[in-house]
Amino acid sequence: MLKIKIINKSHHPLPDYGTSEAAGMDVRAYLPDGPVTLRPMQRALIPTGLYMQLPSGYECQIRPRSGLALKKGLAVLNSPGTIDADYRGEIGIILINLGEYDFVVNDGERIAQMVVKEYTKVEWEPVDRLDRTEREDGGFGHTGTA
Repeated sequence: MLKIKIINKSHHPLPDYGTSEAAGMDVRAYLPDGPVTLRPMQRALIPTGLYMQLPSGYECQIRPRSGLALKKGLAVLNSPGTIDADYRGEIGIILINLGEYDFVVNDGERIAQMVVKEYTKVEWEPVDRLDRTEREDGGFGHTGTA
């Protein structure tokens, strides 16, 4: 298990896993000044009151909650949002209401999930040509399968 330093300036529990096999931890809105209403197609940066120190070589991805997406049309606009290991500011969630009706974000509401992932740094190797493959440059549904 990876230990990550975190400061919680909200009065809500730390992000946690809903089940023992869940990959994502639920993140809550920190809205001490009151709820935020998102009208259809409106977006807002929702604070969490959380600050973290990720180890080098790790990122934290912010993703939508599937229930809110399906039932209310609520999405994380830059999904997945990336929090880099050198960022020390408050974690904010960019929400957008893609639904038909206003959505009210309340203090303490679970608004997104976060997944901590290890990543690999790359070093570019400029070449004049790439190795050939069966697929070559086919993309965007080129196989004819859905």
